[in-house]
Amino acid sequence: MSITRISEFQAKDGQTQGLRDFLNSIVPAIEASEGCRSCRLLQDQDDEKRFVVIELWDSIEAHKASVKDIPPEQFERIMRLLAGPPQGRYFA
Repeated sequence: MSITRISEFQAKDGQTQGLRDFLNSIVPAIEASEGCRSCRLLQDQDDEKRFVVIELWDSIEAHKASVKDIPPEQFERIMRLLAGPPQGRYFA
């Protein structure tokens, strides 16, 4: 059974384009990860600072394994763009 991961992000004031660019830049890497079936970035139509990334994975374990490969500097870069910590959940 596949699993869907939905992650939510909110840009700091003045960082909407930077966050959109960053998230767009990592979609291909997510899609190339073992166990990833698809990945989409969506922007809220009512609040342009809000984004969701919807990922379809073979399993929760596959998603968690892929996160271990993210370089620490990418985490640091995105945190500078965010108004608060990202939120994420798994759905079946």
